[in-house]
Amino acid sequence: MRVLIIEDDGKTAGFIAKGLRQEGFAVDVAEDGEEGLHLISEEPYDAAVVDVMLPRMDGVSLVDAARKRGVQTPIIFLSARRTVDDRVRGLQSGGDDYITKPFSFVELLARLRALIRRSTGAENATLLSVGDLALDLSRRTAARGGVPLELQPREFALLEFLMRNAGRVVSKTMIMEHVWDYNFDPQTNVVEASVCRLRAKLDEGSAKPLIKTIRGVGYVLEEAR
Repeated sequence: MRVLIIEDDGKTAGFIAKGLRQEGFAVDVAEDGEEGLHLISEEPYDAAVVDVMLPRMDGVSLVDAARKRGVQTPIIFLSARRTVDDRVRGLQSGGDDYITKPFSFVELLARLRALIRRSTGAENATLLSVGDLALDLSRRTAARGGVPLELQPREFALLEFLMRNAGRVVSKTMIMEHVWDYNFDPQTNVVEASVCRLRAKLDEGSAKPLIKTIRGVGYVLEEAR
C-alpha cells in the first residue's frame, strides 16, 4: 500500500515515514501544501496523512481543493488543534479522520488500516486470505496451507496488493504505483523479478499456482483450482 505524508515538520514526517516503511508501506513525503496537492491529485495513493498547518497552502484548503478535483484518497488530518470546531472543519472539508498531536504511531497505523479497509471493501484490516494463502498484516506473517512463508518486505507488500485485488488483473504500472514510491525507476524489470521470486515462494511444494501472468496485460492472484 502507498501512503502520502504531507507534513512540513521534518522530524514528524520522518517519524511517520520510518514507521510506515517498517510496516511495509511505500511512502512519499511532501513538505508544503502546494506540493502535496499536486502529488495527491496526480498519484494513486491508498491513503494520505495531512497536517493542518502547512506552508503555501493549509491542509484544510488542500483537502477541499483535492476533493473538488475528484480525488477519493482516504485522508487523515494531523493537527495540534484540539477543539471540536477544528475537527468539524477538517471533516467537512473532505477529511475522513482527525488525529491530534501528540499522537501514538500505533493509533495512526490502526486508523490508516481502517480507512484502507473501508475504501477497498475488505472486511478485516489486518487479515487477508485467498484459498489456503493467509496474510497477517499486524504480525507481518504469511503462510500457505499452514506453512510459513519467508518474505522480504517488498515481497510482502507486493503480496498484500495482489491479495487485496484477488481475482482482478493488475498491470505492472498499477503494481509500481502502489508498491513502490515515486522515486522508483519504471524502466527496470524489478516488478517482473519480484513477481517471479514471490511466485516461487508461494508455489513451493504445491502443484497449483496462485499468481498467473496475463500476457501483455499483467498479473492476477486467484484461488488455485
